[in-house]
Amino acid sequence: MAYDYALVHLKYTIPFAGLLTLILRPLLTKLDLYKTATLILVAFCATLPWDSYLIRHGVWSYPPDAIAGPRLFGVPAEELFFFVIQTYITSMLYILLNKPVLHAQFITNRDDSSSTSRRLRTLGQVFLVGCIAVGAALVKKGGEGTYLGLILVWACPFTLLTWSLSGYFIIKLPLACVATPIIVPTVYLWIVDELALGRGTWAIESGTKLGWRIWGSLELEEAVFFLVTNTLIVFGMVAFDRGLAVLYTFPERFPNAPQTPSPGFLFKALFTDPAKYDMVRVKGIREAVVTLRRKSRSFYLASSVFPGRLRIDLVLLYSFCRVADDLVDESRTESEALEWINKLSNYLDLAYGFEGQSPSSRRYVDAYVERNFPKATQSALELLPTNLLPKGPLYELLEGFKMDLSFAGTGSNGVQFPIKDETDLETYAHRVASTVGELCLWLVFHHCDTKLSEDKKSSLILAAQTMGHALQYVNIARDILVDAEMGRVYLPVNWLKAENLTPQDIVRNPKQPKVEYLRQRLLDRAFKEYDRSRDTMNILPSEVRGPLIVAVESYMEIGRVLREKTGVHSKSRKGRATVPRSRRLWVAWKNLSAA
Repeated sequence: MAYDYALVHLKYTIPFAGLLTLILRPLLTKLDLYKTATLILVAFCATLPWDSYLIRHGVWSYPPDAIAGPRLFGVPAEELFFFVIQTYITSMLYILLNKPVLHAQFITNRDDSSSTSRRLRTLGQVFLVGCIAVGAALVKKGGEGTYLGLILVWACPFTLLTWSLSGYFIIKLPLACVATPIIVPTVYLWIVDELALGRGTWAIESGTKLGWRIWGSLELEEAVFFLVTNTLIVFGMVAFDRGLAVLYTFPERFPNAPQTPSPGFLFKALFTDPAKYDMVRVKGIREAVVTLRRKSRSFYLASSVFPGRLRIDLVLLYSFCRVADDLVDESRTESEALEWINKLSNYLDLAYGFEGQSPSSRRYVDAYVERNFPKATQSALELLPTNLLPKGPLYELLEGFKMDLSFAGTGSNGVQFPIKDETDLETYAHRVASTVGELCLWLVFHHCDTKLSEDKKSSLILAAQTMGHALQYVNIARDILVDAEMGRVYLPVNWLKAENLTPQDIVRNPKQPKVEYLRQRLLDRAFKEYDRSRDTMNILPSEVRGPLIVAVESYMEIGRVLREKTGVHSKSRKGRATVPRSRRLWVAWKNLSAA
């Protein structure tokens, strides 16, 4: 029986912690471990004197035949371990649920918050102050309300502090990201506690408790204890993430933010006056996230494992690319589309023309954007991190848009089809996809702590360009039906001729058997380019190798679905083959594990 409390850990807490660790292991970063270790240290130091007080004053007791014996300030070793394991479990669940979330979009201040948010924050403060007052009254009175009062006067001041600092942020976060990591461990530990109380592993002394039971042997005070402690842990993680979000979102205020910031850096960010936040930038990030979630699910999934400021800049880059593409694609006429391309080119001329000059010069660029682009697209242009990107690939991207427009031109047989052969196919893929891959790498080179030699950078850029071909070929193979509905065929005309087909035949009937043969031929070419460049990715810095591989593999998985006999039509969205969410998550987990 001396190991009864230890068996509680062996049966219940350690297996749960182990399961979460197994699931999260490929996703965990040094920053995640740093946050968790910090919270464990804070929880341990805050709980030890309080628990010691309970034991010394006869509120808590542990039968001698239920514990191994070693104590610290009267607290058994098994209880000390509980401080650690509970914080670890709740922190891991919080990290798992918050991985997909870009916290920068939820930064806010009083002016940006709705009246409902302001009321909720105030009500939360009033409620917590009330809990502190009730707790103090119960402790002063003594007797049966003592234990509940001690819980409230110990936990609620910490909760009030974190709520006052991060209340608006907590309210804006998705409810599941905050509520689930509180509720799930709480209910699980209620069950564990009910079993332990029933077995007599630990006990609340009569005379200090109200005697109300939730169910079975679970006392009201114990239920409240686990609820408030898990709330404290989650609010602590939220405060941590809010500090990191502020640190990474505002490079002008924090120009040299490290990937793993010191406590001093974090406190400086956490206590920065919210009135000084650049909310124009935050709103632009929000718009970029909405664009990606709607337009590029594969990249949005992969972006969740990129570190800090790099993730924000990658999202802003992809947002610009998507917005620019939509401006051209959604034009009603060829002349309107060309006008957008010219305006985008003029924007780049201005943005790079003023690069390196005083910040006030940027006003000319922003003024041009505001005069010439729709309101919904302006933030994507204004927040493009041109100071970190070479201009060449961006201009090449615009040339790719022009190739798309050439479908609208007329040749001797009506509509013109610009992809005549494999050379045209590669040129097009290079302009619309390889350019984006190269731009992503320049952001990686800037943000990563690991600095690469020029030779390695050149090898990676070449590999990114080749991989861009592969990804675009998969994109074309997936979208044959959708493109045909727009009057476009990106399959090389010489391939069609070899099958006694014309582009017009594909437009009229994109589901004919010969099209499937051509799709598979294009996919063969895609995987050949993929094989040429995949191994080079292994020289990427360790902090981004896994995320970039996930970004590539998530997209190549579409190609694998298209190669499967039953996969081509089994899952589709608007005529496009899609990868089920569970499969995309498996691909991400598997590749992060191997990276």
